Amino acid sequence: MPDFQLESNLTGRIAGIDEAGRGPWAGPVSAAAVVLDQANLPDALRDGLDDSKKLSPRARDALFDALHEQARLGNVDIGVGLSSVAEIERDNILAATMTAMARAVTDLDRPVDIALVDGNRVPNLTCTVQTVVKGDQRSLSIAAASIIAKVTRDWIMAELDAQHPGYGWAHNAGYGTAEHRAALLQLGVTPHHRRSFKPIAALLK
Repeated sequence: MPDFQLESNLTGRIAGIDEAGRGPWAGPVSAAAVVLDQANLPDALRDGLDDSKKLSPRARDALFDALHEQARLGNVDIGVGLSSVAEIERDNILAATMTAMARAVTDLDRPVDIALVDGNRVPNLTCTVQTVVKGDQRSLSIAAASIIAKVTRDWIMAELDAQHPGYGWAHNAGYGTAEHRAALLQLGVTPHHRRSFKPIAALLK
């Protein structure tokens, strides 16, 4: 389970950063930066935060709401950044992800001194960066960011599903499921598909 051990070994204002949506065939990539007030974080959040992939949708939504409630109380600072499909196509998915992370940090209410970033890639930030492999399983700040990024992107994909029904984006979030593949063959490619990704590129050929 994640804890504050990484954060406690550092000084200054610390943000955890994570992304959601690098692998899907459609939709933007999202990132979140989250600063937690260790002294005032409720036990329910301290005990509940985890890698978003390990949580049920209901648990993620509840933690998302709880984080935003703590943000209203001044105990959490949340920043969100997106990179569009056009940016993914222009820059590639890795570069677009790094851009989304930088935007998330900029979206915070106040600057940070150190960013703990999930993974082993370093985004171009104005603060010190420490990468943490499997960080969403080790750091509460990164775990919180993973939940914010995931739920935010899921909401976006649900909205896109309403505009382009048939692909199942409200529940597959744009990933390459059998349902999504079948819909591509029947309905074709939308403007929200990542045309540089191999399955979409192959279909277009």
